[in-house]
Amino acid sequence: MPSWENLDVFLQTDSVGGFAVTATLQFEDGADDKSITGIFDEPYLNAQLGEYEVDDAQPRFTCKSADVVGVKRGDFLLLKDGRKFYVMTYPQQDGTGLSILKLEINE
Repeated sequence: MPSWENLDVFLQTDSVGGFAVTATLQFEDGADDKSITGIFDEPYLNAQLGEYEVDDAQPRFTCKSADVVGVKRGDFLLLKDGRKFYVMTYPQQDGTGLSILKLEINE
């Protein structure tokens, strides 16, 4: 992580300009749950293949890489609003100290 970047300031959860939310990681192997802070995003995807069209959401959670050490496919992320997401991939580090968890809605 660059020494000039304070990720805790970037991931503020207060209502005065903070975009981050607190979520709970639930591990498939039964390890204790872990509370983490990050930015939840659910961009819309519209893809076409010939005459077929797919509309889908692609939820993801951006957080500090240090917070998601040991997270793997099959774990769960629970948001405070009650939505539960299946972790689709290992955390994808972006080189700035942040990682992205690609998610799928768990119904």
